[in-house]
Amino acid sequence: MSADISSIIEEYGKDITIGTVCSHTSLQIFHGARTEGFKTLGIAVGDRVRFYDAFPKAKPDEFIVVDSYKEIMDMSDELIEKGVVLIPHGSFVEYLGATNFLNLPVPTFGNRKVLEWESDRVRQRDWLESAGLKMPALIEDPKTIEKPVLVKYDGAKGGRGFFIAKDYIDFKVGIDHSQNHTIQEYIMGTRYYIHYFYSPLSNEGYNLSKGHLEMLSIDRRDESNIDEMYKLGSQEELKKLGVFGSFVVTGNVPVVLRESLLPKVLTMGAQTVEKSMDLFGGMIGPFCLETIVTDKLEFYVFEISARIVAGTNPFTSGSPYSEMVGPGLSTGRRIAQEIKKGMELGRLDEIVS
Repeated sequence: MSADISSIIEEYGKDITIGTVCSHTSLQIFHGARTEGFKTLGIAVGDRVRFYDAFPKAKPDEFIVVDSYKEIMDMSDELIEKGVVLIPHGSFVEYLGATNFLNLPVPTFGNRKVLEWESDRVRQRDWLESAGLKMPALIEDPKTIEKPVLVKYDGAKGGRGFFIAKDYIDFKVGIDHSQNHTIQEYIMGTRYYIHYFYSPLSNEGYNLSKGHLEMLSIDRRDESNIDEMYKLGSQEELKKLGVFGSFVVTGNVPVVLRESLLPKVLTMGAQTVEKSMDLFGGMIGPFCLETIVTDKLEFYVFEISARIVAGTNPFTSGSPYSEMVGPGLSTGRRIAQEIKKGMELGRLDEIVS
């Protein structure tokens, strides 16, 4: 934590408001914060206020309405005056920009240094592979594509623009050269998105070298058309008609994993956290390993989201897993509990940056 953020937190004392941008997982963040007794503040970009009336238990106590994400960079004094601790989520980081978020001088839950590793797919791969996790093979030269690959763009885009290519011709048809991209081998299997929570404040659970790890939930994702295209026939024939597969996420489905796989799941999460401590001082709070499980029951991790993800939204009242950690425990509520514990122990500076 910088000296400036540390002094701001000291001035806050116990008068803290939990705030975030009104998008992505904000309903769950606000609901969890209010359940734990915090005041809440929603930063609404454009007309995103009225629909909260439909969810009174998740409606922020106060709104700040802005016309664009850029305006948030000029709001630091106002947010600090209100005692705000910001909660990062995918839309907040993606549209404000990872660099801008890193430089926003407002207390933020978690270690913001993780953004430098999460938003850069090369550094992200270095992190995960050095942690001992299996990842799909990386294809450096698109001219060498000989079997299906997945082409992905940097940042949290909810799958927008991602596409499958079977050869160099497919790649040339689909690629947007204006964006940084990564080409990975396409692993056949089932995709599971595993939601963890790491706490450095206690050792009451799945213990690591410092703190403990929780596994709160698992989801799968509904994507706009890629999972339904098979009903229309061959993707190759569809491309000739101008119909292309899209991986844009439209919703999330809760999942219970076969129990024999849970030791692997917890080991992967632990390895990821331990390596983060070595690389950048550790990530804090929620994160998600995005995985593929093959028919040989092997896990491949194709991405990490080092924050709350939209897949936690099906679990506002708790998942089959989080219920065994605490009743009615959502990831949003778990964030609020960690902030409360940091305040009670006088260790808020360890979980806020």
